[in-house]
Amino acid sequence: MTVTAGTTAASAALAALAAVRDPELDEPITTLGFVASCAVSCEGQAVIRLRLPTYFCAPNFAFLMVADAYDAVIGVPGVTAAEVILEDHFAADQINQGVAAQAGFVKSFDGEAVAELGDLRAQFLRKAVMAGTDVVCRPLLKAGVTPAELTVLTLGVVPPTGQLQSLKRRRAALALPADDDSPLLIDPATGKAVTAEAVPLHLRKARVTRAGIEANTSICSGMLSHRYPGAPPGQPRRSAIGRNK
Repeated sequence: MTVTAGTTAASAALAALAAVRDPELDEPITTLGFVASCAVSCEGQAVIRLRLPTYFCAPNFAFLMVADAYDAVIGVPGVTAAEVILEDHFAADQINQGVAAQAGFVKSFDGEAVAELGDLRAQFLRKAVMAGTDVVCRPLLKAGVTPAELTVLTLGVVPPTGQLQSLKRRRAALALPADDDSPLLIDPATGKAVTAEAVPLHLRKARVTRAGIEANTSICSGMLSHRYPGAPPGQPRRSAIGRNK
């Protein structure tokens, strides 16, 4: 990754990009190595270049990441304009032009797309809730909490961890119960508490969902490293491109 050296605005832009997540993998695009470069000029013009593991990564996923990256960077203090450029992708022109014009997914893929991507985003957030549930519950089960006892636990009594906070954020993003009085185990589609009888199946689904996301993340990381062998994910190169005075 090329990052502008010693500039407050560029550092802030990169920090903002850490809040942008791959919708399928539920990991920051910075951690995944999808940010190829991040530069902010003296005039506040930000240029972000993104890269993905393959030339044929799903265009709807790619569009979400490019659009989210634009929204994240344009809100950074000191940034007056932003351009997010997806590179080496079969639909790069449509995605880049559509995001720049704030046209939305349907207009960007006129005649090909029939709906915006809110439902897709919600679908992957529900998967992230299930995976997060597994991550939070496994230590509890290991400590001796029984599956039946999980049904009476609330978020407020679970030991505070980064994983718990992440789970709360995912639930809140779906308008699901996420305060301290909310049940730990809920159906991410309805928000209703999971019954004692349904806990074993719910936990199995959560474990399988988490394992699937982790497997996909590993595969994508390997493909990205193979595609861009000179720039391993998470290893930025410092550069003076666009350095502020």
